Amino acid sequence: MFDGEASAVNLKTKSGEITILNNHRPIVSILERGEVKITLPAGKLEPIAISGGFLEMSPAGMLTLLVD
Repeated sequence: MFDGEASAVNLKTKSGEITILNNHRPIVSILERGEVKITLPAGKLEPIAISGGFLEMSPAGMLTLLVD
C-alpha cells in the first residue's frame, strides 16, 4: 500500500495512539482499526485506512506494518 520515505507515521495501537519519527526506538505493537497517517518528507499527508495488524520498528530504523 505504501513503500517509501516518511517523516512521521501516526497510528492507533492497542496501547493508544502513537507517532513514529526518524530514529524512534525499536518497538513491536498490535495495531487497532483506524487510519494510518503518513507524513511525507515534503509535508503532504497520505492517509490509509486499516482494520488492524502489527508494526515493527527495527533497530536499523525501518518501519514495517502488516495490516488488514
